[in-house]
Amino acid sequence: MQIKLMLDKVASIKIERKKNIKKKKQTHRGFLFVSCLYKLRSNQTHLLSGFSVLAPAIFSLSVQAATQTTGQMVQFDIKAQRADKALIEYAKQTEQTVVFSYELAKQYDANSVYGFYTQLDALEALLGGTELDAVVDQNGLLSIKLKQINRNDNNMMKLSAVSAAVLPALLAVNSQGVNAAEEVAQEKIEKIAIVGSRVAGRSVEDLPVPVDILSAEALENTGQTEVGRMLQSIAPSFNFSSSAISDGTDALRPATLRGLGPDQTLVLINGKRRHQASIIHINGSVGRGTAGTDMNAIPASAIKRIEVLRDGAAAQYGSDAIAGVINIVLKDGSEGGKAAINYGQYSEGDGETINLDFNKGFALGDDGYLNTTINYRDRAPTNRAGLHGSCQFYGCTELSDGTLLAGDPRELTADRNTFRIGDADSQQFGLTINTGYELGDGELYGFITYSTRENESAAFFRHNANAGGNPVLQDNDATIPLGFLPKINTTIDDISYNFGYKTEFDNDASLDLSYTYGENSIDYTTSDTINASYANFLRYDQGLSAADIRTTIPREAYAYGMELSLQTINIDFTQNFDDYSLAMGAEIRTDEYRILEGNEYAYRDYDTLNGVSIYSGLSGGVGSEDASGGSQGFGGSSPASSVDESRDVISFYVDAESYVIEDVILSGALRYDNYKGFGDTVNFKLAGNWSITDDISLRGALSSGFRAPSMQQLYFNNVSTQFVVDTNGNLVAEEVGTFRNDSTLAQSLGIPKLKEEKSQNRSLGIVYNVTDNINVTVDYYSIDIDDRIVISDRLGKGLSTSLDAALNSAGAGVGQFFLNGADTETRGVDFVATWNTEGLGGTLDFTLAANFTKTDVVSLFSPAGSSLETVKVEDIFSAEDISIIEEWQPEDRINLSALYQRDDWTVNLSLNRFGEYTVEDGGRQTYGAEILTDVKVNYFVTEDLSVNIGANNLFDVYPDKNEIGNSRSGTIVDANGNTVISSSGVFDYSRRSAPFGFNGAYYYVGAEYRF
Repeated sequence: MQIKLMLDKVASIKIERKKNIKKKKQTHRGFLFVSCLYKLRSNQTHLLSGFSVLAPAIFSLSVQAATQTTGQMVQFDIKAQRADKALIEYAKQTEQTVVFSYELAKQYDANSVYGFYTQLDALEALLGGTELDAVVDQNGLLSIKLKQINRNDNNMMKLSAVSAAVLPALLAVNSQGVNAAEEVAQEKIEKIAIVGSRVAGRSVEDLPVPVDILSAEALENTGQTEVGRMLQSIAPSFNFSSSAISDGTDALRPATLRGLGPDQTLVLINGKRRHQASIIHINGSVGRGTAGTDMNAIPASAIKRIEVLRDGAAAQYGSDAIAGVINIVLKDGSEGGKAAINYGQYSEGDGETINLDFNKGFALGDDGYLNTTINYRDRAPTNRAGLHGSCQFYGCTELSDGTLLAGDPRELTADRNTFRIGDADSQQFGLTINTGYELGDGELYGFITYSTRENESAAFFRHNANAGGNPVLQDNDATIPLGFLPKINTTIDDISYNFGYKTEFDNDASLDLSYTYGENSIDYTTSDTINASYANFLRYDQGLSAADIRTTIPREAYAYGMELSLQTINIDFTQNFDDYSLAMGAEIRTDEYRILEGNEYAYRDYDTLNGVSIYSGLSGGVGSEDASGGSQGFGGSSPASSVDESRDVISFYVDAESYVIEDVILSGALRYDNYKGFGDTVNFKLAGNWSITDDISLRGALSSGFRAPSMQQLYFNNVSTQFVVDTNGNLVAEEVGTFRNDSTLAQSLGIPKLKEEKSQNRSLGIVYNVTDNINVTVDYYSIDIDDRIVISDRLGKGLSTSLDAALNSAGAGVGQFFLNGADTETRGVDFVATWNTEGLGGTLDFTLAANFTKTDVVSLFSPAGSSLETVKVEDIFSAEDISIIEEWQPEDRINLSALYQRDDWTVNLSLNRFGEYTVEDGGRQTYGAEILTDVKVNYFVTEDLSVNIGANNLFDVYPDKNEIGNSRSGTIVDANGNTVISSSGVFDYSRRSAPFGFNGAYYYVGAEYRF
């Protein structure tokens, strides 16, 4: 289910007074409104005469009256904790009004409640063993009292305890129910933010910015096993595009928000800044030239909820929060848990996936919890490659009609399934620990996340007739006669830990001090490969025979590794006053980035020295003399490309929020950041909400933002093999050097250091509560980004004399650079409508969510004063580079989902529309919109054991067939004119961008046991 809340700052609890409350409470599915009847004024305390203490706080947790729904079955997930906190969770999960004394409830410990219960049965289980009892009066008002109170006395005035006396006095539990309580409260109602803000939480009408809160249940109902795919299924503004044969991008997909780049969305864990992945996407894929966050490093079973802020928030969180913020909140139960298994595969019979989850909560005495999750996922590869239609052996002759006449007899029986194009083979283990312990007047807290993932994807097939990659030996045959398919093996390790202490003071102030460390590393090993130049070295330098070379040549090499780490110290102070709330804090960060050299065999060119062939003229006309250096498929990194760099950042912020008049909230934030490298930046945010009526609110925000150059953009450098479309439309291999901006080559061209991107965000939205059960929100947004950091096209010789000289000096044929080179404009609309009702003997929850977005590159420019200034800007940034930014992601995403619950059955049906998108890759092709259908059915066999069955992409929908940028196409005939093979190429589907992949239907079954 989706919950609408405000998210200006994450993971804090605060109180804010609203002096004049005239609105009645509204019904909003998934929204928790917590009212605190607090600080009784002297003219109301006459009811307490005879008592020596002031009245305790009394909570009225209200979303919807309990009158009609207390007998329905509801799925609960409430950990064992102090009773007041447990009752807050109960109210949130049932969306009911619960009236209780805070001072009374906090004296008791509630039990855990997991599984399906009626609401009253759940309360009985929750409060079992305590002296508290639940009472529903004749008006359906649910309240908590001591068991010894006479149930027939609606006024409850005989209770000797102070808290019991205050409860009836304030609430007047009679025919006026909740409204009577509100009228008595008037100026004494305050709100507590359960999640989302350093400033007090607001009702759904008060939201200044759009936020989706996605529960663990909603994530599980998608049937997906990866967090990235889960988010894509239920959050239309989120994209998780697939690509193939794109090196490390095959193992770590780019995640984007609102059609911007992966590095323009900030990710948090429990409100703390998450480190990025060490990889940077340099091949042709969505997010080329950027580095994002590994969304799949956190097991889904460890997540309590995910909060998606769809608005610029750099003034609150700092760099990267241009498109928005994604906050992953970890589970915090102190007991109970689950064990689950899921198995599935695609309709083609491949991609078998086994997912195992174990989650358990442990109590740390009476005042703490430790929640741990273990996950193991094993996913077999998929393959949707077409047939290899070009000649694999020498000797083919092109006929007049363009077909090829086979020469080598091996051509007639050659394997045509030579490529592997699809999802990588992947195994992942994940461990997550989240803990908290009440210590003194505050809480000591922390978390640990760890994951390790082994992936194997394939590169381009190297056939026999490939002199550069599979050199001919002295027996006039290739080193690997039948060709070989190099495999790119990646090991991705990700670890983070956090610890902190938060304390609250008596004057509505709080202080939070924390330290967070995170690190992501990736190691590349190329297998089923050769270093082609080494074959020549063995032949000419070592004197080996052809047979000995084939036996001796190594087939595997460690290419290189990358590490990125982040250390953060945060101090946050909040203070609530009568008329406004104030928050301020500071952050100290250290970013570190390393590139580790590979094995010599992976990067060395053994038959070339300083660009000159060593063995020229020694072949006697038989075999190769000069072949490609480095491991084929994925080359290594030399010591000269090693990196060990760091960067320090210090930041200060202040934000405030206030009701300027009765129905208008204004909030503002100001942040100062100082980066070692490009200097400092100051950013602001203003946001407001105007409640025009009880049911209609307008909200809007205006902010500036920035994104600092990532460490990868500053310091990544290597030489890689990239397959690009040449001027004749053929896909050819090209050795491309990526040069950092402080390299000798870049400096000789006068390329300046990177500076920060700057953004301006504007948004305007409306919230309309059509009825108690129907809610609609519409938000328009505008995001302008100046000096956007992009990676240039592959710049070769002949563009300018200075560039030619620089490339010759570096020994490179083609180079690419990171530049502040583009200004972009993004415009879009988010729409969300929810309807919760009863039908078919159960409950029905409908959600219609949509995102429409368009990004335009409005300006391109080369660095002023550099040698590139003389090169045409369209040569520096190709049409493909522009297309990646503007067109490679769908311009619209629409999701319609229905959740049906009846007794022990739950059915989730979802329709996902992926709009048109266009890819430019040697040509242009627009791929049509598609609708995918997902369904999941869950049944509780017992109170604790459930089984499920489902399908993602039920009707086996694929994207349009690929018509551009293909490879290995052709028709081959034998001497009698019989067709041996005819193929349009190996890329049946675009390998560059596939928003929902191209694997087809996925079917699965699973079981879960809760304890």
